[in-house]
Amino acid sequence: MLVCRYWRDVAIDTPELWADICVSPHDSLEKAHRKLARSKSVPLDITINFTPRVDNSSGAMESIIHAMDLIRPALWRARSFRLSVPNKPQAHAALLRCREEAPYLESLCIRVFHSMQEDHYSSPCLPLFKGHTPRLRSCSFTSFNFNWDRRVVSNLRVLQLGGYWNGSSPSVDTLLDILRGCPGLEELALRNMSDVDPETCVSLEHEFISTKVVKLPRLTKASFYYAGIMRTRMLLSQISFPALESLDFCYLDNLTPVLEHLRQQSLTSLPLKYLRIESSFLNEPKFIMLLRRLTSLVTLELVDVEDVTCFLLKNLSSPPVAHPWVCPKLDRLNLDGCTALEWDALRGLVESRLCGRPPQLSSASTAAASRSSFLSTASASAHIHALSLSRPATPTMQPCRLSSIDVTRCHQISKEMVQWLKMYVRDVRCEPAKGIWGESILP
Repeated sequence: MLVCRYWRDVAIDTPELWADICVSPHDSLEKAHRKLARSKSVPLDITINFTPRVDNSSGAMESIIHAMDLIRPALWRARSFRLSVPNKPQAHAALLRCREEAPYLESLCIRVFHSMQEDHYSSPCLPLFKGHTPRLRSCSFTSFNFNWDRRVVSNLRVLQLGGYWNGSSPSVDTLLDILRGCPGLEELALRNMSDVDPETCVSLEHEFISTKVVKLPRLTKASFYYAGIMRTRMLLSQISFPALESLDFCYLDNLTPVLEHLRQQSLTSLPLKYLRIESSFLNEPKFIMLLRRLTSLVTLELVDVEDVTCFLLKNLSSPPVAHPWVCPKLDRLNLDGCTALEWDALRGLVESRLCGRPPQLSSASTAAASRSSFLSTASASAHIHALSLSRPATPTMQPCRLSSIDVTRCHQISKEMVQWLKMYVRDVRCEPAKGIWGESILP
């Protein structure tokens, strides 16, 4: 872009504009050198990113070493440092040059793409930055062996660990020690880890001993993605998270024991607003018992959960007499890949939450609707208005109307059923019908 020399001088004399340093196959060393010179002494955001696409090129290792040699004199003023390399030898060569203190470093991200690689570079390059990172609050490590040194991961607010397999995966005691050193932790993510040996875990009868509980009063977001069901179960039994608002479970086999730990936590405080379960098994009645305690839940995502049936939907739509609604604040529902659901139960759920009708009215309306054809848009509006007039006043909290529902890969839901859902729900997501050339034909 061409500008006059006055604007050029203003830009060059503003060091904050040049504080983002990136070296990659698309960002040259010359550009990084120019930015380093113009950034003067302001804190830097440094990124070195070499994807596995360049792993086979002979100059990959050389480029990484040259990039680190260029940036090394300015590491003392790094505010964030992100290193992404294909293999462990390249990470080892780069981190050997991180020997200067980093008093301004707040975020550290090290990612090794080939996480299954076993070699003699498994020994850590410690201590990084001479162990002097007083402002470090966020760490994200993927297949980076730091020997689980607590000096690297202490007093954090964000901790993300992933890509640790076989002997390099952390034990439950190791993770608990790390969490004890992070009392102000706000986000925890464990991803892609080999599960621990059940024989090495503490016996289950000691799971709820209060003297061993690690208190994380500020933890608001937790994610467990293929982190091992035994590891997840033991961790949740040994930590307290009274402020948790977002929780993810993915590829964890049988979640039923974990649901019991969550229910125990909900007896004191569990203001959960977002819950996602993907490709896991669970006991549906116990899951409903947990949902009854989650009165703040806004988003519920159940992806490829075969155990979800009409029993769950009926409990969400028809609470027992004199009982409060289950998840009254539920606004978004994701049922992607849940093929065991029936249309009548899904339709009853949507209708029951239009205006908070009691169970007897909901069931009667559902039966009448099943004998009739699908309503038009005009008749649907009239139907909703009539229901609001006929609804008796109840002292309990009335449920919110669903604003989003996802029935992608629910092959039992036809095109006509999706059109009916769109009359009642603002955002309906589904797998579109395909034409003979694979094009989408459903709006």
